[in-house]
Amino acid sequence: MPLALAQAVEVVTTVLAVAGMGYFLAALLAAGVFLFQRRAPLSPFAPGVTILKSLKGLDPGMMDAFRSHCRQDYAGEYELLFGISSKGDPAAAAVTELQAEFPDRSIRLIECPQRLGANGKVSTLMQLVPHARHEFLLINDSDITVSPRYLERVMALHAPGAHRVGLVTALYRGRPHGTLPSRLEALGIATDFQPSVLLARWLEGGLRYGLGSTLAVSCEALDSIGGLAAVVDHLADDYELGERIYQAGYKIALTREVVETSVPPYTWRGFFDHQLRWYRTVRDARPWGYAGLVFTYGLAWALLNLLASGLSPLSLWLLVLSFFLRLSLAMTVGAEVLGDRQVLPGLWLLPLRDLLALGLWAAGFAGNTIVWRGERFAVKGGRLEKAD
Repeated sequence: MPLALAQAVEVVTTVLAVAGMGYFLAALLAAGVFLFQRRAPLSPFAPGVTILKSLKGLDPGMMDAFRSHCRQDYAGEYELLFGISSKGDPAAAAVTELQAEFPDRSIRLIECPQRLGANGKVSTLMQLVPHARHEFLLINDSDITVSPRYLERVMALHAPGAHRVGLVTALYRGRPHGTLPSRLEALGIATDFQPSVLLARWLEGGLRYGLGSTLAVSCEALDSIGGLAAVVDHLADDYELGERIYQAGYKIALTREVVETSVPPYTWRGFFDHQLRWYRTVRDARPWGYAGLVFTYGLAWALLNLLASGLSPLSLWLLVLSFFLRLSLAMTVGAEVLGDRQVLPGLWLLPLRDLLALGLWAAGFAGNTIVWRGERFAVKGGRLEKAD
């Protein structure tokens, strides 16, 4: 490598490593703000709520996730509506088993045969909405496991007050299953994505999008954006739903409740497909925010700087400081905010995780094609189009 180029690489990686440390510090402050704010007392508000779940096949830990929704310590009324595209779906038997196990709960299985848009999940949810009995709807994925106080903590934020809350969302942690790629994805959820959510919330004075782990929306707010039909052709339906409700003049609230999602036992191919889908979806939804992710890979830049500088003393100091701040952020958000017991045993994987994430971020610029449920799509303007 020519000397001038090597020096340029060293300077660039030095600047990005220092910027990354700034990001780590800012995210630590945002996490501290959230930890302080979640001590506030809960409102006793407990309105009736309908939980909507779109099902397709069986997911790991799905029955335990369903059971957690049936064991709510909630003062208000609630019901569970499960939607399937056909009666032959294996998930139908799981819901029947759940109904037998919890006969006192209002649980209904509804066939939703119509395909109303590119996003099959939202299409099913649209067909469930007319069957809902309550003025609040709560949407989350089939593999989401919650605590007995989930509804209490989520719905309390819809209490009437000075701020017109239209949607409540929740942080989440991942529960890996067996493979190294599964562990890396769960680690990334806890130490990459959730810190970025907390920082965005702090810097922007609140969230402006939703997370698919929990979308608790008032029917009034949903109607104001034209219902779920507004996002039926979007891949990032959770993001789009929250953004549209925010643009309609409502507040997006983040509950203190942290839920758990099941991370499949990915192969390396499945891991890269899933990660690339996420990166390209984020790039399409928030292009400037996506470009700004370059500053979040401080540890990866410090590692590259170490190589570019030929193990100079300065690069060693940068690596030590970056690694210390990266560990602090991982432990603060992963262990303290999220209560993720998998984070501490997995800290040794952070350098690998961050280098992979940097590579995937760069690959996100290389196209707009994604693989979703075995099919190839192009993401354009937030919408899904069948890829050739």
